[in-house]
Order: sequence, then structure tokens, then C-alpha cells
Amino acid sequence: MRTKTFAAAALLAAASLTLTACGSGGDSDKPVAVVSEEAGTEKAATVLDKPFEKPDLVLTDTQGKKYDLRKETEGKPTLIYFGYTHCPDVCPSTMSNIAVAKKQLPKAEQDDLRVVFVTTDPDRDNPDELGKWLKGIDPQFIGLTGDFATIQAGARTLGISIDAPRKDKNGKVISEHGTQVIAFSPKTDGGYVLYGEDATVDDYTKDLPEIVKGANP
Repeated sequence: MRTKTFAAAALLAAASLTLTACGSGGDSDKPVAVVSEEAGTEKAATVLDKPFEKPDLVLTDTQGKKYDLRKETEGKPTLIYFGYTHCPDVCPSTMSNIAVAKKQLPKAEQDDLRVVFVTTDPDRDNPDELGKWLKGIDPQFIGLTGDFATIQAGARTLGISIDAPRKDKNGKVISEHGTQVIAFSPKTDGGYVLYGEDATVDDYTKDLPEIVKGANP
């Protein structure tokens, strides 16, 4: 079990420093990726002594319908991640790790778990694109898109920094976004566990059975 405990206020400041720059497009197959991590992030799960409040986000799901995050996930074990479908590395690997671990749960617990992927690139990630991408990872995953300013503000309440996608001097699209996964308890709806991008399939496989019960991993 790899855990550490921090105050949420301290995490808010520390997590805001964690950004990954992802690039897509251009002729090179090598992704543009620059990661800045807080020192001492060797632990997979960070258990918070003061949980984050679930973001008050009303966005659009992959069916083009309004999705009230708080209402739709109330009382459900929930993982939230902010990323985008054109990301060449961190986003697909994170979602795939969670998907593989989720399949180890009993069917009823798989159905109960909510994994929410909120795009940081809403101009390109429309409901159809999000749906196609997530279907290839796990059809039960929830994809949300909407106004960028709204998404950015919601991420900020969890200490996750995201910047609007931009083109570099070579014409490659760059998006900088925090890579944290936040787990919310079905008992309190508080975000009480934080994962960095170093979390592995094994980490999620070990922890999800506890998270779906609202227990500390």
C-alpha cells in the first residue's frame, strides 16, 4: 500500500505546480511532453485529511445532454481526470490504467463506479469525438465537454491547473494540464484521494476495492 497524507490546502498549492505539456500534429512522431512534478511524489495515493469539494460543474456529455456533475455522481464512488483526446501520452495511459483496474472489480462495483473524463480542449473534443475516444478505452467512462472557462474554473477548485490549447512556433498544438486523478467518496462525496501520473495499473487495482466502499486505500 503506497499512501501519504496531506492537508488539502497544501495539496492545492502543490498540485497547481504540476503541469504536463502535450503536443500533437507536425511531422515528428515524438510527442512534446514537459512534466514538472513536486519533489517526493514517489507515493501513488495521497490521502487528504481535508477532502476537496466536488466541482460544481454542469457540462455536456457524449450524448450531447446536460450533465450536472454533483447531481449525477452523488453517492457514487467517482474518479475525475482533466485531459484531452489528442494527448499523445499521459491522458490515454492514465485512462487505460484505470480501465484495466476497473475490470478487476465485481460487475456490480464496476457499474457503480463513475470515471469522469473532463476535456481541457473543448474546441476539438466535441461530444462525438469524446464518445468515440472513450468507447475505445471503456464504454462506461463519462466524457464531458463545454465552455473552457467553466472547465478551467472547476479544475482549479481541485488544485488542477489547465491552460487553453495553443500552437507552438512549429504549428504543433500544445496543451498544458495537471495530471492528477481525484477519487471521491460515495459516503461523503468529498475528494479524499489524489493520484499523480505515476500511478500504475497495480496501484489502481489495489485501491479501487477500497475506494468504491469509501474507505482509505
